[in-house]
Amino acid sequence: MQLSGAKILITGASGFIGSFLVERALAEGAEVWAAVRKTSSRRYLTDARIRFVELSLEDEEALRRELAAHCRETGAWTHVIHAAGATKCRRPEDFFRINAEGTERLARLLLETGALTGRFVFISSLSVYGPVREQPAPADGHVYRPILDADEPRPDTAYGRSKLEAERKLAALAGLNYIVLRPTGVYGPRERDYFLMARSIKRGVDFSVGFRPQEITFIYVRDLVDAAFLALSRGESGRAYFLTDGSVYESRTFSDLLCRALGVRHVLRVKAPLFVLHAVCFLAGNLARLAGKTTTLNTDKYNILKQRNWQCDTEPALRELGFRPRYSLAQGVEETVAWYKKAQWI
Repeated sequence: MQLSGAKILITGASGFIGSFLVERALAEGAEVWAAVRKTSSRRYLTDARIRFVELSLEDEEALRRELAAHCRETGAWTHVIHAAGATKCRRPEDFFRINAEGTERLARLLLETGALTGRFVFISSLSVYGPVREQPAPADGHVYRPILDADEPRPDTAYGRSKLEAERKLAALAGLNYIVLRPTGVYGPRERDYFLMARSIKRGVDFSVGFRPQEITFIYVRDLVDAAFLALSRGESGRAYFLTDGSVYESRTFSDLLCRALGVRHVLRVKAPLFVLHAVCFLAGNLARLAGKTTTLNTDKYNILKQRNWQCDTEPALRELGFRPRYSLAQGVEETVAWYKKAQWI
């Protein structure tokens, strides 16, 4: 797809995924608009070609005015990639306010103000399905069978439920040309949750939970970005696509690759029962809420960590988007750790 001269709005541009989307759009020759908050860090948004815009995604009338003014002054955007959203919140209702209502409001007002002429790409999550197909059913050498589009979503986290609600709200908007992407666990430079595992391993401890077999999937951030840009011109409008790197891994594989990339030869492997993780997440989440803060460890995170099956059917993305992941887990981890070192995170 030729994007030279196209106007692309990227929300959540200062975040982990958003900053990589901005880099790619610039490399494609697009006119790039980065939607950020006043308080957002611009650490990874230093290219002089970036045009910044502040959008009030949680305020109906303010957002309407901002979009209408932008359209009058500089014209409509060709495409929008909506990567903004909350992954950690103090209260469950905040996920719905930001992820579901905010997404619907942006898409609807883009249509109403004429500020979008092309496609709206929404970065959702595999978490919208929750723990479906958790019973062992051997297939192709794996313990579980992949999650399919046809499965009934059963999200067991506020995050997953809010993303699912956002998808449903988009489907209800008449005239919206959109694609939904449902990536599995996204890792890479600048990401902080997987970094916590890398830091723990660097200190000589690998912590895992649960004794039932776990089969997990990953996608490197640059591969997710590839899929997002393919989705600007390919795929069926209104369709959702699962995204992984195409492989299924045992729970220990990621930590083993981190050990190799970090040069850690000896690590203490600690495997705890799920009830221990639940207690830790419950306590940490409540303490953070009382302190008015968010934390990585909370009841939502517990449900994510306890899930055993993260396989999904990526064939539609391969066939309809032409998506071909470029990074194996080994390659992605090596590049990520190299960045951690260069950035002096570890």
